[in-house]
Amino acid sequence: MKIDYAARARALVGTPFRLQGRGVGGVDCVGVAVATFGLVAEAVRSNYHMRGDHEAEVRAFLAHDFRRVRGSQLRPGDLMLMRVASDQLHLGVRTAAGFVHAHAGLRRVVETPGLPDWPILSIFRRRST
Repeated sequence: MKIDYAARARALVGTPFRLQGRGVGGVDCVGVAVATFGLVAEAVRSNYHMRGDHEAEVRAFLAHDFRRVRGSQLRPGDLMLMRVASDQLHLGVRTAAGFVHAHAGLRRVVETPGLPDWPILSIFRRRST
């Protein structure tokens, strides 16, 4: 059975934002990925900061459960790794209408229409389990 990851991400819309959050009390962008894709939350270091050079660490974590796909292959349910500032990464899940992500400024998970304004560094697709 194929899992609708975009629908799972959309079900999180409205969840409060909480840095390093992984549950009903709140999530950050990593928490959105953990909940959407059924990842092991303990596999992610929980003492990271919003800013810093974490790209190698994020890519290594994602390589275990995801495969990279080309930008031209982006489809709903894919996980996007974005650079929102020179020292800040962000994750979002593509939907048919846009992308779901934990918005720190709005203090909740939202679905933003269209493609992100930020550069997409890589696109990841969940490996079949």
